[in-house]
Parts: sequence; C-alpha cells; structure tokens
Amino acid sequence: MRRNMMRVTGAVAMSAVLALGAVACGGDDGGSGGGGGDSVTIGFMGDLTGENSGLVIPPKQGAQLAIDQYNAKNPKVKINFKTYDSQGKPEQASPLVQGAIKNDKIVALIGPAFSGESQATGPILEEAGVPSVSPSATDITLAQKGWKYWHRVVADDSVQSAGAAEFITGSLKAKKVFTVHDKQVYGKGLADAIAKAVQAKGAQTGTEGVDDKATDYSSTVNKIKQFNPDVVYYGGYYSVAGRLFKQLREAGYQGKVMSGDGSVATGLIDGAGEKNAQGALLSCGCNIDASGKSGKTAADFAAAYKQKYNADVAIYSAEGYDAATALIKAIEAGNTDSKSINEFLKTVSFEGAGKQIKFAENGALATEDIFIYEVQGRAITLLGNSKEAKASS
Repeated sequence: MRRNMMRVTGAVAMSAVLALGAVACGGDDGGSGGGGGDSVTIGFMGDLTGENSGLVIPPKQGAQLAIDQYNAKNPKVKINFKTYDSQGKPEQASPLVQGAIKNDKIVALIGPAFSGESQATGPILEEAGVPSVSPSATDITLAQKGWKYWHRVVADDSVQSAGAAEFITGSLKAKKVFTVHDKQVYGKGLADAIAKAVQAKGAQTGTEGVDDKATDYSSTVNKIKQFNPDVVYYGGYYSVAGRLFKQLREAGYQGKVMSGDGSVATGLIDGAGEKNAQGALLSCGCNIDASGKSGKTAADFAAAYKQKYNADVAIYSAEGYDAATALIKAIEAGNTDSKSINEFLKTVSFEGAGKQIKFAENGALATEDIFIYEVQGRAITLLGNSKEAKASS
C-alpha cells in the first residue's frame, strides 16, 4: 500500500452541517414507498445525531452519493433512500428496523453502523429476510451468528487487532500495553482482542473498563501510571477517547496513546484538546484516501464526494459508498426483492472506493487490510498499512 497524506480537518463538522436536514428518524431522502414497480426502498441506520455521529454521517453521505449517481442515470428501477437515526443505541435500533421493514418496506439496509445495534437488529433482519450491509460494525461475533442476510464491508476486530498488534510491538517496539474499554460490545471486544494479540507477541498487558457516560477517569489514569505502559490502547468511540487522552496527558503520561476505528474523527482532537491529541495513533480497516492515490475508483469517489459535500472524504465515507454500490449492482442486475438481492450479494465482487469488495460465506469482508493514522496538528494523517506504517516520533 502506497503511503499518502490526507486531511480530515473540518470534514466531520462540515458533514454534520450538510446532513442535518436529512437525519431525522425515518427521514426520507429520495421519495416514498417501499419496493415494487418502478422503485425500491433502501434504508440507512446509525447514530446521526448522537455524540458519535461524526463516525456515521460520512458513510451515510457516501451511500447517498452512490444512490444519487445511480438515480441520475434514470434507471428502470429507482432507489428511494430512507434514513433511521438510532443514535447508536440498540434499544432504539430494534423498533426502528421493525418499522423500516413493516411500514417502509425496505428491501435492504445499509447499517446498522455500530456493533451493539447490529447485534440487536440482526435477528430481526434475519427473520424478515432483509439483507443488511454494515459500513462499520467490526465486532468479531457478528460473523459467528450464522446469519444469512448479514454483511459488512470492513475488516473485523480480530483483523484490526492483529494489524494493530503488529504495529504496536513492531514499529513502536512496545513491551507493556494497557488497554481501556467502554464495557460495550464493540469497545470491549476490540480491547480484549488487542490485549490477546500483543500478549501473543510477548507484551505484558493491563486492562480497565470505564463508564462511557463518566467525565472523570482519574482512577483509571492512576492505574495506568502505576503500570507505566509504553502504549495505552482505548477500545471505544472518540467521545470517551478524547476525555481519557486529555486526562492522561494532563497527569503527565508520556507514552503513546492509541485507539481504533471508533476514534478516527476530528472529534477526538476536540475532546482531548489539540495539544493533548498530538501523536495519537489510530487503527482502522478503513482507507481514508482524500487524494485518490489508491486507484481510479478512489480518485473518482473522492472528487465526487468533495463536489457534493464541499468536504474531503472522512471515516467510512468510502465504506458507505461501497455498501450502497453492492446493493445497487444487485438492483442493476434485475434483483428488486430482498431474497434475490441477498442471493446476488453472495457473488458480488468489485473494486470499491476503499478496497476490493467481496463477501465471505459468513457475510464478512474477504479482504483484511488495516491502516494506521496519526494526529498531526488538526490533521489525521494516513501513515500506511499496518505492515509498513511508522509513527512520526
């Protein structure tokens, strides 16, 4: 993977402003009605107004772009795009997906974005026979449920942990790693996987779970300082990561701080403060390629995204676009009901905006690249694939 540099400064904030009019629960972004006749309805579900919406608005916009491009060709069957704001909460996602199926007659769902809500809605979608393609849910166990209608276009936490561990123990030469998590499905799963992976490479580990609604992490900070790790890895979302990193730096911790895909957003810098966030490292199965150096598809997508939203591509923008594209290809091939769309997804294979898109038998992504990023100023810089990335200091 070639190295390149990209800036996401302001992208999430700009994306949030552009999306405000279209993120209401059950919002309609392209017509009304479900499948049948000359139109079908595809849904998008995730946190569109909550504290971690900066991770979900970009893939929603990526999906919107793909569908707008498709509809602009005046196809025989147009796509209606409806959004459902779960705020990332499983208890909100379940009734929303039931309504999307029963009332809006969606033929497929892009999302849910987070792992917890994916766990909650998976059985509902499975029973209804409605295919879903998540742009960002990375929990390992999602692919172990035996679900036939579930898919994702991002590598899972076992792949992310292996890549991150390779970077942590290789490039960073860490001998002691302390993992912190938010006690949630995604965060704990990732932190546990990271700990296991670095242990396998000889590192000593410590761990702690924190309340994601809390603001004072002094107890955890004290435990970390006593352990004196080379690297602190946080599993969870940027809202907590920012607060934790800020308190660690203010308490005098000088080792490396790192988090996963749930923190690849400028909200991390805002939460920690620009000074405290400097040098923070991030791992992700997403390839955020604003310069389009990955290939023509990535370049065309980045240019179209910039033109439509006046912002550079951000985290999971490409994955949202690719998830929508997989469903669009099914519809272009004449599949307009949920069952036939799902059957088509078993065979789909194409060069996506972020990576090669092909699903394994269990619905997981077949490719396994992990990328490393670093906070530099107000920029989140792509250092490269985990196998080659080097921290700046």
